[in-house]
Amino acid sequence: MIHKNIVCPVCGAACDDIQVEIKGGKIEAKNVCKMGISRFNEVTSPQRFKQPLLKFGGKLRPVSWDGALQIAADILSSAKRPLISIGSETSCEAHEVGLMIGEYLGAIVDTTGNGATVMGTQEAGKVGATEGQKKNRADLLVYWGTNPLESMPRQMSRYGVFPRGYWTKRGRFDRTIITVDPRKTLTAKASDLHVQLKPDSDYELISALLTLLHGKTPHHSVEEITGVPISVMEEMLGIMKNCNFGTISVGVGLSSSPGKYRNIEIAMNFVKELNNYSKFTIGVIRSRCNAAGFSQVASYMYGYPFGLDFMRGYPRYNPGEFTTVDLLREKDVDAAFVMCSDLLSQIPPDCAAYLSEIPLICLDTIPCPTTSISDIVLPGVVDSIECEGTFYRLDDVPIYFEPFLDSPFKFTQSNEDTLKQLFEKIKEGKTQTGFLQSAFKQEESMPAILPGVL
Repeated sequence: MIHKNIVCPVCGAACDDIQVEIKGGKIEAKNVCKMGISRFNEVTSPQRFKQPLLKFGGKLRPVSWDGALQIAADILSSAKRPLISIGSETSCEAHEVGLMIGEYLGAIVDTTGNGATVMGTQEAGKVGATEGQKKNRADLLVYWGTNPLESMPRQMSRYGVFPRGYWTKRGRFDRTIITVDPRKTLTAKASDLHVQLKPDSDYELISALLTLLHGKTPHHSVEEITGVPISVMEEMLGIMKNCNFGTISVGVGLSSSPGKYRNIEIAMNFVKELNNYSKFTIGVIRSRCNAAGFSQVASYMYGYPFGLDFMRGYPRYNPGEFTTVDLLREKDVDAAFVMCSDLLSQIPPDCAAYLSEIPLICLDTIPCPTTSISDIVLPGVVDSIECEGTFYRLDDVPIYFEPFLDSPFKFTQSNEDTLKQLFEKIKEGKTQTGFLQSAFKQEESMPAILPGVL
């Protein structure tokens, strides 16, 4: 049987035209990139977690589902300042429950998404458009600090460069491509103009472009700082001013260089200025399927997009204080719950070292560095393949998905269901008496402390 219109749960493109056929217990997918194939293969991978695991004697060993939830609930309830880190590889419905757990516990709730992009948007506002609008209208595409041919292959084939739109009927032949990147990436090689700036000079380059846009010549020192001749800047700006519909797609390369969210802010201000000459928009290339979802859900529920502190009974927001890396660096949390994200691979070594010292609960589908240091591992359900829910696409359009397989577990139907069960355990308070974090680290005493769990 062939299942059609499946939503791919890998990157922010959230491709919804995937065709899947199950043959001999294996999944064969069409209209999908290599990253998508890898994700679909995880479902039948022999490495997949098929039951809860508890670290005992330095090794993760099978444990009952109720026992795992019981221990996880007690760890989070007894912690003075727990951290709940919610990843992008699950549904908005699961994000909602995770936020409610954080509010109930007075915890800190954060995500692994690109906070700098959100902060830049808060400062400047965004002139945006859907990917469908870009496909039908855009005759100029600028990729800044991103390499979508490798990080999001189908963005260019479905929305960006190659498809034939209503006003771009010849596809690639009706479009001009500019790439701004220090490296000669595959995207840069496929572009009409590659602006190869020096690393960490994005802010200076945009400032120079703004100066030219205002009819003035920037100081000649900008050529040495950015490595880009003013003549090239003028060529790039001329193309931008004379297009019919242009769009800039930024990646983590822009927000990761010095300036961080200020780079995003000035880029968005630059786009607003360009709209005096032509229709221009800006968007974000998001590397994970629901990277935009957490900010949408958190903003709707509590008014803040990430890094929410519920310790005082109401949400507080202060990036740099209530965000994951800063909390771990300052050793300001005493327990952590990491959900659908390999957090250990995304944080600095000093933060990773502290994360391994505190009680850690992880919800994931297959082994990763984070699960290797976890004290409890809850098996995850793969969204859009085994359960229904909602993703937010890279252009902030909500995409509802339905599964073509059932959950492989009898004890949970989705990650949302897992969190709801955990929430009930926390609210009931039916955890083992006397089970404290100090005892948790004394792994040899676990069977005595937790009768019937192992």
